[in-house]
Amino acid sequence: MLRAMSQSGPVDRLIWVNGELVPWGEVKVHVLCHSMQRASLIFDFYSVHETPRGPAVFRMAEHTRRLLRSGELLGLPMPLGEDEINAAIVETVRANPGASCVKVCAYLPSIEVEVVPADDRVSIAIAAYDSLRDVVAYNAGTPWYKPELRLRLEKDRQKMRPEIIPPQCKVSANYTSPMIAKWAARRAGYDEILLVDHRGYVAEASTENVFLIERDGRLRTPSLDFVLPGVTRDSILAIAKHDGRVVEECAIRPEELFGAAEVFLTATSAGVWPVLSIDDSPIGSGSVGPVSKALRDRFHDVTCGRDSAFHAWLRFVNE
Repeated sequence: MLRAMSQSGPVDRLIWVNGELVPWGEVKVHVLCHSMQRASLIFDFYSVHETPRGPAVFRMAEHTRRLLRSGELLGLPMPLGEDEINAAIVETVRANPGASCVKVCAYLPSIEVEVVPADDRVSIAIAAYDSLRDVVAYNAGTPWYKPELRLRLEKDRQKMRPEIIPPQCKVSANYTSPMIAKWAARRAGYDEILLVDHRGYVAEASTENVFLIERDGRLRTPSLDFVLPGVTRDSILAIAKHDGRVVEECAIRPEELFGAAEVFLTATSAGVWPVLSIDDSPIGSGSVGPVSKALRDRFHDVTCGRDSAFHAWLRFVNE
């Protein structure tokens, strides 16, 4: 993990690296290490929430299992199992009061010349921090966030084909194409992109899953065949079913989005993120719809421990 070169001041955080808590600014990797040169780093991103019972990590087990699955898909010999990683996450969150998120990275730190590393020992680093205070404040200085989104349907780049890199793998190499497309979209005045898969069906945004709400109230989202199995995606499906809503996981043509009553994205960092327009065409009324708002508010209550039906999803770190 590299310290951002634009940071101008100290960050008072400790990062867990291979069993040791290391000051933020002292965590280094060599510029010639395998994961820097070959994009072989895998990761998962967890959210931390203040609840009536203290800080809690949301769906920690599911995130860690996805991390281990990414390692399996990539062929990384992971040095720790699920219970060990979860224990290290709890230790790291306790050591970093006020953290709102956790990023766990597994990477090959050895300096290599071949695509296949000669030294395949994997390091694990766990950072618990607050994105605004610890990262944004030292980079752009002004957070980029909008409560609702203007999307561009990406027409030049598709989601990477599954035989190249499995879409279920959270490996850094999987984010290069979305980065290029999103960068261009931002310059054109849009907030986010939507990618299609190699068949031409809706896949996902750059780092988010996508849902549409039909005019009859049904929730539809692309099936998991060619998208990342988002933990927030799964949470919204479970909450919607619990509340008696009809949900479908199915193939969705891009043109179907424009006739939807509502569209929203889901992600660990954003929860439920309403979409106002796609390619400058308003979705529904062009404002946040009632179902998106209801699910956004309900999800917030769940993550903050105010919904007893889903308390099992929270790992209270001080208990």
